[in-house]
Amino acid sequence: MSEQTFEQMLEDSFKTIHTGEVVEGTVIDVKPDEIFLNIGYKSDGLITRSEYTNEANVDLTTCVQVGEKLEVKVMKVNDGEGQVLLSYKRFAAEKGNKRLEEAYQNNEVLTAKVTQVLDGGLCVVLDEARIFIPASLVSDTYEKDLSKYAGQEIQFVISEFNPKRRRVIGNRRQLLAAKKAEMQKELFEKIKEGDVVDGVVKNVTDFGAFIDLGGADGLLHISEMSWGRVENPKSVFSPGQELKVLIKEIHGTKIALSLKFADQNPWVHAGEKYAVGNEVTGKVARMTDFGAFIELEPGIDALLHVSQIAREHIEKPSDVLKVGQEITTKVVDFNESDKKISLSMKALLPMEEKSEETDEDTFSVDGGNKSAEQKEE
Repeated sequence: MSEQTFEQMLEDSFKTIHTGEVVEGTVIDVKPDEIFLNIGYKSDGLITRSEYTNEANVDLTTCVQVGEKLEVKVMKVNDGEGQVLLSYKRFAAEKGNKRLEEAYQNNEVLTAKVTQVLDGGLCVVLDEARIFIPASLVSDTYEKDLSKYAGQEIQFVISEFNPKRRRVIGNRRQLLAAKKAEMQKELFEKIKEGDVVDGVVKNVTDFGAFIDLGGADGLLHISEMSWGRVENPKSVFSPGQELKVLIKEIHGTKIALSLKFADQNPWVHAGEKYAVGNEVTGKVARMTDFGAFIELEPGIDALLHVSQIAREHIEKPSDVLKVGQEITTKVVDFNESDKKISLSMKALLPMEEKSEETDEDTFSVDGGNKSAEQKEE
């Protein structure tokens, strides 16, 4: 019986390994771009940076420490320099794929960091397994620019799992839609017409603004933005602006909002401020051939009939007045029930200048209504 040499005995003490096998090793040295492991084989194992992670330029000394144990996959038993080439990334990716398969089957909600923003969507990595989230599945609303998601941790579910074709698709929109539906249900259970609620301006159009109420959007129509006139909603509101709004009407899932609060109604105290005989100052808001509408305050317009502008005959108000001009007049008629006020500049002229045959006609107007009614003495 022949005796084994020391070299043979030493050789026999090492385990055998094969390409593709998963082994466990202990970190014996770490460099910024390489990790060396003792895997119980005659040669040490080497993990390069590219085989440790998909992240570029990462310093491996910040990732692992000497003495730490790692499970890795054998890529080459001999890399040509007497070392065993190992991969932590591929082992983790295979392990991650199993994790994703389970998540796909159970419709589990996952959380991962966005590692790359592409024109067509986002890439996230979970346990070194890559998931692609198409732009159409990133949000429940259209987003042209996805760059804001770079580096963010986001939640999603796996909607398609086919690792053989390297096709693992994530879906964030599904979660957002489900959450929105839940919030909408909660919102409609607690609100009712007449409530004053907090909201945030989401979008502004020429006809109104859409307000996010936290679960559903409400429409604040241009006619409900103020007791006065609003010519351009975009000059008054901007996205992100916080508001307290009145729920005027709920019809199914549609909510009509208003900023015309009852305690701010300018007509509440109009009877005192604009009693017949009072002198008032206002601005010319708009004109017609039969008269000028004077804004006494936001929400209250009054009619200055063309016959009440001056003693002499005036063909039309625009011959002597301009929009935006501030004038002082006298209230000659007040109709609170119909919200009509009639004014006169002529009534403020000195008594001695009045003609004995002057008719003191009075006219009335309803807010923004352009029709006028002559009232007989």
